[in-house]
Amino acid sequence: MLLKSICFSVVSLYLFLRVPMAAGAPPGDACDLPKDLRSEVATKYPGKKVVTLADLQDDDRGFFQKDHNDSCPGLVKVDFYGDGKPTLAMVLIGNGEGKDSSVLVVAHWTGAGWKISTLATGGPTVPVVWSQDPGEYQDVYGQKKIHATEPVVVFCRYESWAILYAWTGGRVAKIWLQD
Repeated sequence: MLLKSICFSVVSLYLFLRVPMAAGAPPGDACDLPKDLRSEVATKYPGKKVVTLADLQDDDRGFFQKDHNDSCPGLVKVDFYGDGKPTLAMVLIGNGEGKDSSVLVVAHWTGAGWKISTLATGGPTVPVVWSQDPGEYQDVYGQKKIHATEPVVVFCRYESWAILYAWTGGRVAKIWLQD
């Protein structure tokens, strides 16, 4: 009986001390990729990293946070293909001072691994990415429409350009929302 009491006290003390630390622990970084995807991205795009809030100029950071709070400007979870499988759209840039060119990538979990596709490349500026609901979208020129049945991906360089990408069931379609 004494042994049970001691064990109960030790476990209770452990839980008491452990729970507040876990509750107060900071959440994972919004720009962190799953470990298995991180290694595949590093292999396919050496020297590149996901765009973070720190990579944005002050005005671009303000624009992004106004609409997307503190989410990651270079990473968004989106059911792009409409199959409910994990899919991430990400903007990758060079590490360090030479941010060189950006790359818009979609990584789709197939069950056997990640299928990674490059949707676009950009110049030396730092663009952002986000997702929008399915719907009808018209290009900035008024000449092309996309009726998206699944969520879409928007690749944007504030005060410059924005391109919408949608899965049409057999291919990726794109329109310019801003030019």
